[in-house]
Amino acid sequence: MTTAAAPPPTVVILTALEVEYLAIIDHLQRPLREIHQGGTLYEHSHFTGRHSTWRVILAQSGQGNVSAALHTDRAWAAFQPDVMLLVGVAGGLRDVRKGDVVAADIVYGYEEARSAARSSPRIKTTPSSYHLVQRARATARKGMWIDRLRTPFPTPPKAFVAPIASGEKIVAARRGTAYSILRKNCGDALAVEKEGYGFLTATHAHHTAQATVIRGISDLLTDKTQPDDGHWQPIAARNAAAFAFELLDGTSWHDNPIQTRWFAALR
Repeated sequence: MTTAAAPPPTVVILTALEVEYLAIIDHLQRPLREIHQGGTLYEHSHFTGRHSTWRVILAQSGQGNVSAALHTDRAWAAFQPDVMLLVGVAGGLRDVRKGDVVAADIVYGYEEARSAARSSPRIKTTPSSYHLVQRARATARKGMWIDRLRTPFPTPPKAFVAPIASGEKIVAARRGTAYSILRKNCGDALAVEKEGYGFLTATHAHHTAQATVIRGISDLLTDKTQPDDGHWQPIAARNAAAFAFELLDGTSWHDNPIQTRWFAALR
C-alpha cells in the first residue's frame, strides 16, 4: 500500500505595509488562493526553494503593535503553522546602511519606558524562537540570500542578527523623548519599527509557535525624508523578503499533525 506524502510545513507571514506584502508575493507560486477566516483575508500559495517546499499563508496586518498582535493570534488560531514570520521595513538606529537586513534575536517594547520616563523607565523584551535565531545567524553568515535579489547592488547589503526596538511612534530623528529612551535603554538595537513587539508577544502565548521578525532598513535617522522613503522602502522590503525565504529554505521542520489535517480538509 502506498503511503500518501505528508504536506510540507506551513509558514504564516505577516506584513504591515502593501509594499512589504508585494515583496513576499514575488517569491510565491501563482496563482494565490484566497482564504477567509474569521473575517480576515489570507492568501495561500507555495514557496519552493533549493532544499525545501513550504505552504505559505500571507496576510497584511496594518501598522502598529496592537494590530500585529491581533492578526498574529488570529492566524495562529486559524492555521497553527510551524513558523510565523513578520517581514518588512524598519528605520536604522546604528551600524547599518539602507538596504541592510536585521533579523531580531529580541525585540524591545520601548513604549512602556516612554510612558514611565519621568519615574523609572521599564523596558520589556520578547525573544524570537531559539531555533529561528540560530537559522538566521547561519543565513546571515553564509550570505546566499543575496542571490535571491533581482537588483544588483554596487555594495552588497549586509545581514545582522540583533535586537530591534518596537513602539507606536515613528522615530524620525536623533532628538526627542523617544530617541532619548532608545539610546539610553535599547543601546544595542540596530533598527526601530512598529509591529515586532506585538507580533512576538502574541506568538509567545502559544508554546509551540516558532517566530521571528525580519526587517530591511529603509531609512536612517540622520537623513529620513519622504521621497527617500519612496525609493528605499521597496528595496528594503525585497531584501527582507529575500532573507526570509533563504531562512525558510534552510529550515527543516517536522510535520505538524494539526496542520496536516487542516490542509487535507482544505483540498
